[in-house]
Amino acid sequence: MQRKIIVVTAAYGHDAIDALGGQLALLPIVADAGADGVEIRRELLSEAELTHLPALARAVQNHHLQACYSAPEPLCLEDGALNPRLPQLLAEAQTLNALWLKVSLGHFRHSAELETLREWLANSTVGLVVENDQTECGRLAPMLRFKAACHTLALPVTLTFDTGNWLWVGDSPEEAARQLAPAVSYIHVKAAIAHGDRYRAVPPDLADPRWLTLLDNLPADAPRGIEFPLEGDDLAAVTRRYVNALRKEPRHA
Repeated sequence: MQRKIIVVTAAYGHDAIDALGGQLALLPIVADAGADGVEIRRELLSEAELTHLPALARAVQNHHLQACYSAPEPLCLEDGALNPRLPQLLAEAQTLNALWLKVSLGHFRHSAELETLREWLANSTVGLVVENDQTECGRLAPMLRFKAACHTLALPVTLTFDTGNWLWVGDSPEEAARQLAPAVSYIHVKAAIAHGDRYRAVPPDLADPRWLTLLDNLPADAPRGIEFPLEGDDLAAVTRRYVNALRKEPRHA
């Protein structure tokens, strides 16, 4: 089966997206590039656009794409409680006909909180994936605790593995892949290189080969999301290049 490639709209940059007319305007580019799906970012939707999610869902479908939905929200708040906005976010994702809702972990503390999450997910047709972000909450240790809790409770929640974010928090991407891979259902692909005292995201073929090798150590059937910068005069051509590159089978299979 051909590996699915998702294009994250944020890869085009906020300014370019605004100039083109919003995320809706990116759909022809993503479709022309041969991608399987598009990750719609909630933070890039205006209040007016949020009220027209059914129209956006129809446009995604008309371009023969699948939708994913990403919200800049944590699963757990600072006190460890579940984010009360999750049911609303799941409903928005469902309106988009999204395959899943993606959030960050946040301050996960107690497995008991997850029973309520089970109820929320049972009332939704949308899956939930939890990503390692660029905060202390996204480090390997809390992600491992959450993975173990989901396994123990047989909770239908999987992980988004962002290949570059581990460097922001000082963890090894390779060690994270070794320990988290069985729970990973979606991969955010980007390389990260030093930029002053921080890092910046770049395409994996423009950085150290470790980033392409890292992909070989993650589930082969997990969709790959392009989250590194996509820039150029012909955005469809640039996008198509990386869609084709990331769709290749693992070199060490």
